[in-house]
Amino acid sequence: MIDLQNVYKIYKVGDSMVHALDGMSLHIDEGEFVAIVGQSGSGKSTCMNIIGCLDIPTDGKYILDGIDVSTLSDEELSYIRNFKLGFIFQQYNLIQKLNVISNVELPLIYQRVPKYERTERAKEALKRVGLEGKENRYPNQLSGGQQQRVSIARALVSKPSVILADEPTGALDSRTGIEVLELIKKLNEEGNTIILVTHDNGIAQQAKRIVRIHDGKIIEDSATQNVKAEQK
Repeated sequence: MIDLQNVYKIYKVGDSMVHALDGMSLHIDEGEFVAIVGQSGSGKSTCMNIIGCLDIPTDGKYILDGIDVSTLSDEELSYIRNFKLGFIFQQYNLIQKLNVISNVELPLIYQRVPKYERTERAKEALKRVGLEGKENRYPNQLSGGQQQRVSIARALVSKPSVILADEPTGALDSRTGIEVLELIKKLNEEGNTIILVTHDNGIAQQAKRIVRIHDGKIIEDSATQNVKAEQK
């Protein structure tokens, strides 16, 4: 499904050239739950931005569902972001002036889905994340964990091929963070491909596979301890 082939991302900073990604190759199959792990400056966010079609490689190829994303126009990249990818952000990125169901419907508005179908799909997504009955609440009326669940419902509503979660528990207390991670694990068990970006090794262990990045290179790619235990 996802295939990065010798990908470089190079930025000019003053007189220096910074290799945010330095010849990275990575393959992720449909239905996997992968944690991309690294400290600040390691290249993990750049990797996520390229996988999420928010940025393009300086060199190398990115193949998504058989399409060479590296060659696409801005309009074509926007189409892929709208139809193939779902995003979960650390700070939720909800629109405060819109109620819960309107926030969840947003991706479907960009897809020009009719109003009745938008509403039904948004209700279904909210039910999946345990927020049935809170459609008319506003973000400031919800807890942090509930707001993140709205963000997850918004990511699900367009039925994307891949869900990208960028530090999804970073703004939550530990108990609520565990609840959100359990929900993400459940989504993977239901067949969703999940790519989780984090600096936290404990959170990464909740995935089934860890890809560890340092200085723009993959230094580890292995099954998590939970998966290894199951295989014994």
